[in-house]
Parts: sequence; C-alpha cells; structure tokens
Amino acid sequence: MSQAYTTSDEWEEFSGAFEQFSAVVTHLRSEQSQQRAHGHVEQFLEKAGRELLRRLLQGHLDYRAANEPAWASLAGSDGIIRRQHREGCETHLATLFGEVTVRRRAYSARGAASLFALDATLNLPPDKYSDGLRRRLAQEVALMSFDESAERIAHTTGGHIPKRQSEEVVVKVAQDFEAFYAMRQAQGAEASTDLLVLTTDGKGIVMRHEDLREAPRKAAARTRAKRKPRLSPGAKRQRKRMATVAAVYTVAPYARNPESVMSQEAHASPRPTVHNKRLWASVEREADAIIEDLFQEALWRDPTQQRAWVVLVDGEPHQLARIHAAAARHQVTVTIVMDFIHVLAYLWDAAHSFYPGDSAKAEAWVEERTLKVLQGQARAVAAGMRRSATLRGISDKPREAVDTCADYLLNRPSYLRYDVFLAQGFPIATGVIEGACRHLVKDRMDLTGARWRLKSAEAVLQLRSLRSSGDFEAYWRFHKQQELQRNHLSRYAEPLFLDAA
Repeated sequence: MSQAYTTSDEWEEFSGAFEQFSAVVTHLRSEQSQQRAHGHVEQFLEKAGRELLRRLLQGHLDYRAANEPAWASLAGSDGIIRRQHREGCETHLATLFGEVTVRRRAYSARGAASLFALDATLNLPPDKYSDGLRRRLAQEVALMSFDESAERIAHTTGGHIPKRQSEEVVVKVAQDFEAFYAMRQAQGAEASTDLLVLTTDGKGIVMRHEDLREAPRKAAARTRAKRKPRLSPGAKRQRKRMATVAAVYTVAPYARNPESVMSQEAHASPRPTVHNKRLWASVEREADAIIEDLFQEALWRDPTQQRAWVVLVDGEPHQLARIHAAAARHQVTVTIVMDFIHVLAYLWDAAHSFYPGDSAKAEAWVEERTLKVLQGQARAVAAGMRRSATLRGISDKPREAVDTCADYLLNRPSYLRYDVFLAQGFPIATGVIEGACRHLVKDRMDLTGARWRLKSAEAVLQLRSLRSSGDFEAYWRFHKQQELQRNHLSRYAEPLFLDAA
C-alpha cells in the first residue's frame, strides 16, 4: 500500500482531488491492476480520471469562494442598493466531469432579487448546465438526434442532459445567431474584386402539426380526418414546413465556351476555389426575410457595388419575384442566372416524350439541344421542339413534357444567356445551394421518424449553418460575451468591482 498524500491548509480546498489522485495511483500499482489488460486500465482511468477532474474543478470553485472579495454593497440596475450579505449560498452546476457545487456570497435587500458577484465572474449559465456541456451538446445535436446526443454525452462525459432540457439548451445556445452576423457585417467590406455569388433554394422539413404554417396545417387536418393507412406524396408534403436555404460566396471568374462545357475532357485550367462561403437556413422566418438577409450579406461584402453580383436560381416564380424586389429595394444591379442543371432536366423530360424507351436517341437529342441552349439559342430550341412534336403527332399527355420545357425556355430568356455568362466567367449551376439543401437540411432534419418543433428545428439549422460556414468558434466567443451581459452585467447599476470594501 502506498503512502497517502497529505495536504497543508494552503491546499485544503483541493484535498479531495489529492485523495482521488492517491487512490488512482494506489490502484494502478496494485497486484490486481498488474494482471489487467491495457483496455481494462484505460476504462478504469477514464472513469477515475473524470472523477479526479471533477474534484479539481470543485476545489477550484471552493478556492474561489474562500477568496471572493467582500463588497460593502452592490447596486442593481433596478436602482436598489443591496447592503445585506449572506455567505455560502449554493447552486449546482452539471459539468463535463460531473456535478459540482458553487458557493458564493449573496447581496440582498428587502423586496429585491439577490445579486451574486461570483456568478458574474464565473459567467454561470441561467440553468444548471455548464459551458462545456452546452458546447458539447451544440456540437453533437448539429450532427445527430437529440436522443443520440444525450446518450453520447452520458457515455463520454460525466454529465447528462435529458432530451427536453437538451432542446431548451440548444435554443438558448443559438439565440445570438442573427446578432452575430449583424456584428460581423459592421466590421467592414470584404477585400476582393472577384465575383459575388448569391443563391437560394427551399427544402421541406416534417413538422409537428401545431408548428405547420396555416395552409399546410389545415390540409394535414383534412388528411388525418380521412384516416388513410398510407400517406400519398401530396399528403406527405402537407406535413412539411419549407426551410429557406441561402448562400453567399466569392469566386474568381472562370471563362469558358459552350463546347468546353459539353466536352468530357479535362479543362486546360483548374476551376477557381470558392471562398468566404456563408451558408444558412431558416424554417421559422419567411422566405422574404431570408432573401433580404442574402442581400444584406452581399452589401456588407461589397457596399459600393464594385463587383459583379451573380444570382443563381432554379426559376421558381415566387423566388424570382422576391429577388427582383430586393434588388430594386437596394438599387443593386444583379445578373440572374438560371441553373443549367434544371434546364437539362426539362430537356431530358422532353426527350423521353420524343423517344420513349430509346435512351440512345434521347441522349443524342438532349446533347444537340443542350449545346444550342449553351450557345444562347434557347428560343430556337423551344420553337423547334414544338414544331417537331406537332409534325410527329405526339398525343396530348406525352406532349406535356415538351410544352413544359418549351415554356420554361421561352419565359426566361434573360436568365438563359449562357453564351454571355460563360464568356464573362459566371457560374451557371447551383451546386453550392443544392449541396447546402442536402447537408444543412436533409442529412440532419430528415432523419427517419423525425417530427420537429419549430424552435428546436430553427436552432439546429442555425448551429449547422455556423459549422458549415466555419463560424462556430467565433460565434461561441460572441455568444459567451452576450450571455455575460444578458445574464449578469445587465443586472448591475455599473460595472462590477468598483466599490470594494
């Protein structure tokens, strides 16, 4: 048996930690431990080491309590001066290592809430969950379900946050999302002359009935009343609330010609790298508000509008109307580019009407029309396919895809000038926003059986947006400053620690 560690009065608050360290060392030197495989030793140290860290944290908090400055009085923001002191007031804090107790001095006055100066110094949360647990939860929930996150935290830390409390904590953690980006936008323009690309799209999220928008909620109620054993695709859409996804990024021009786009050979020069990319999504706010955010993000990057602004869209009419309205409101000149992949999809639908069951002829037909569209001949392609459908006598139902494709090309001529766009080096595909819809929304929000509450869905989207944009670390620092002001400093009449006794 090894000799137990002893502590002097100077280290009294850490006596529990020394005791635990002594017990761990004693066990590691024991005969029983010598017979164990290294995996068993690891498991022991993981648990015992976590308890050692908990006792160290507890010792630190006890030391802080024993050495807390004594103030003659503290004045609150309510105008009341608190002159009464009460020692040893306790609150509990769940941490990564386990639960600890925080003891501090209370300053009180009749009819007023007590103030705890040490709480402000420690920047304690308004609930019992520590900064470390909140951060871990935010990172886990951004990747997996609340149930899985709670289980993972319980298995890998000494803390535990039940599911309901997890949802509440995540909403609080994400509450400074918009303020963070407003702060960043006030810091000055982006130093670049490259293209400024704006793009947006939508993705549905299955919601709880009470958190659907009014029209889908009524439609879902009618569907439930029918009590069908299996939902049709339309009924499934009635269970969803649309999330608006947005992206702004910077990229150098990349000039090419239609033939090079069609060629399967490698291009002579590599594509420029997208940088300063910000992605975000919201299911709570309306699409108009997100598109306004889209333009605000672009305006702070290029306030004098010296760069070329390219807006990539899929052609949805309401989306186009909102973009035009925002551009007019801010008096910004933008070049709207229709996503070429959407055009290609319409062409393929039309091709199957001309050559049902003959993929080789359909592919040749699409390839020929695709090149013409890229060369700026969208109108000619539309007119030609309609004439061809008439001459072939294609019946009404199969012809629908032909007419839909022709209408799509004819109704959007200014957005389909691909020959001009390619020569200017503009992007013509919405791969960035399509990818964002998938990894921001679908990969996390569309888990099997998930039905979301509005507040928790919005918070998770915001956390995923921060991670995808590479802004989580900067946001966390900003959030902790906001928490300090919101939960503590705002309760005092003036900055703390000016009136020491």
